[in-house]
Amino acid sequence: MPKKDVPGTGRIIGHRLRWWTELPLIVLVYAAYSAGRLLARGDVSSAVDHGIGILRAERSLGIDAESPLNRIFTDHAWIGVPADFWYASLHYLVTPAVLVWLFRSRAVHYRAARAWLMISTLIGLVGFTLLPTCPPRLLSAGHGFVDTMAQYSDYGWWGAEASAPRGLGGMTNQYAAMPSLHVGWALWCGVMLWRHGRSPLMRAAAVAYPLITTLVVMGTANHYLLDAVAGAVVMGVGLLLVRPVRQLAEPVMDRLRERFMRPAAVPPVAVPSATAPSVTVPSGAASSVTVPSASASSVTPAAAAFPSVTVSSATESSIVSGECQTSPGERFPRQRKQSAFPGAGPGAHPADAGDGAAAPSR
Repeated sequence: MPKKDVPGTGRIIGHRLRWWTELPLIVLVYAAYSAGRLLARGDVSSAVDHGIGILRAERSLGIDAESPLNRIFTDHAWIGVPADFWYASLHYLVTPAVLVWLFRSRAVHYRAARAWLMISTLIGLVGFTLLPTCPPRLLSAGHGFVDTMAQYSDYGWWGAEASAPRGLGGMTNQYAAMPSLHVGWALWCGVMLWRHGRSPLMRAAAVAYPLITTLVVMGTANHYLLDAVAGAVVMGVGLLLVRPVRQLAEPVMDRLRERFMRPAAVPPVAVPSATAPSVTVPSGAASSVTVPSASASSVTPAAAAFPSVTVSSATESSIVSGECQTSPGERFPRQRKQSAFPGAGPGAHPADAGDGAAAPSR
C-alpha cells in the first residue's frame, strides 16, 4: 500500500483500499478486455492459417501434446465432462476469488498483484489483435481434433460455440487463442497462493490449479501447447512491467485523489521552544529556587553540585496564601519549610536540606 510522510509530524499515512473504487476499476478493465476480443476477431482465413502454422511447428518439434490429450478427453466422459466444466467456469470464479482474498487479508500486496493481472491481460489483448488464431477444435476434421464442449454440451450450459451460454456464442471471439489467458490467469492465481498462502492445502492448490488448467485447455481442444507457453510468457512480461507502470501511474492517481478525495485532517503538532522559561518555587526561609533558562550566565556554588538548580540571594521572599501576605521572614503556624534541594522529603530536618546555610557542627 503506498504511504507518504506528513511533514513536521513524523506520521505516515496511506491511501486506504476501498471496495467501491476497486470493483469499478476491475469491471472496467474486464469490459475493455471483452470488448477488445470482439473487435479483434480478424478474418477467418488468417486465423486458420495461424492455427495450422502453430500445429505444424509443434509436430515438427514433437511437442503436440494437445492431440493425445484430446483423444483421452473425448473417449472418457468422466474426464471430458469435468474438464469442460473446469474450462467454462473456474476461469471466471477462481481469479476474482483470489483478488478478493488478497484485498481482504493481504492488502499490502494487493495493488501490485492487481496491477500485474491487469497489465498482462492488456498484453494478451494485443496478442489477440495481432495474431488471431483458430483453436484446434475449429480446424477441419482431418487434423484429428474433436470439440469436447460440443460433444458434452448436454451436460452443461454451453453450446457448440466455445464456453459461452447457449445462444450467446456469437458474442465471443473464438479466434482469441494466442496467448492462452486461461493459463496466464491460472498461473497468476498459483503464484499468489504460493507466495501468500500459509497452509499446505493452499500450496498444493498453487501448483495443481495452473497445471490442471494447462491440461484442460489442450485436452478440450481450445488451445495449443504453444498458446499455453505464450500465456506464461505474457504473465512474465506483465510482471516485469509492474514497477515502471506503477511509477508512471502513481502521479496521475495522486492528482485524481487530490481532486476528488478530501485529504485526511492532520492534527497540529506543538513545537517546543529552544529555551525553557525560568520557574520560581517560593520558600519560607530559603531563598527562591530557580530553574535557569538556557541563557543563564552565572553559576553559584550550589549549582556546581546541582547544575539544574540555582540558589539566588539569601533574602527571604514573602508568602501569599489564602489572600493573606506575610512579611519577609514570617511563617504561617505549623508551616514547613521547603527544601531548596530536590530529594529532601517533607519530614527532613533543616540541617539535612541545607536551609540556605551550612548545618551547625555538633
